[in-house]
Amino acid sequence: MIASRKLRTGDRLPSERDVAEQLGISRNSVRLAIRSLTDSGLLSVKKGMSGGAFVQGGSASAVRASFADLYSLGTLQPAHLTEARLMIGVEVVRLACQRATDNDLDVLEANILEAEKAVRAGDLERRSILNTEFFGLLARMTRNPALEIMMDAVMEITVKFAVRPSNRDVMPFRRSLLKDLRARDANASEKRMRQYLEKLQKIYLSGLVSQPGDERD
Repeated sequence: MIASRKLRTGDRLPSERDVAEQLGISRNSVRLAIRSLTDSGLLSVKKGMSGGAFVQGGSASAVRASFADLYSLGTLQPAHLTEARLMIGVEVVRLACQRATDNDLDVLEANILEAEKAVRAGDLERRSILNTEFFGLLARMTRNPALEIMMDAVMEITVKFAVRPSNRDVMPFRRSLLKDLRARDANASEKRMRQYLEKLQKIYLSGLVSQPGDERD
């Protein structure tokens, strides 16, 4: 029903009894299906008088969960994830150069300013959130939901093992990348991102222990 667009984003599902009667199945089967679709991010369940199961607009939570499971099982190794991040990151900035609006770049600059403030204030939690958001904003500029989801999933797992590079490297890189993006210089953006992520890849895989004052990226 969701795939055929009979149910659309924001729609409330009929009651379990009605769905069971429509599909000719048991209410228990309906309940299990709703639970499965909720775990997959396609439905959200709200309690109360106005509650029920509602169709979601789409979520990367299922992909993140799958990546996390595969990482926990050892199927995905840090080398796999850093390699994927490198490939995705380079493609993301190439497309961002072509598709980002001036407002997109203004939002990215605001993120950088907030991150710099967090660094000066020593607010580690805020800094970490902004660092992850930075790459999410870049991915969103591509206007490609698949790239957004992949970037999100890879970043989610990478932070589990990533060694934190120095702020002295992180903030200048972001400032320079923003300058390349504003100039719509795809070649410079790709090169800068590749060099930066290759450097991070070496740091991450070296097994070095994080040092006080370093930044998770």
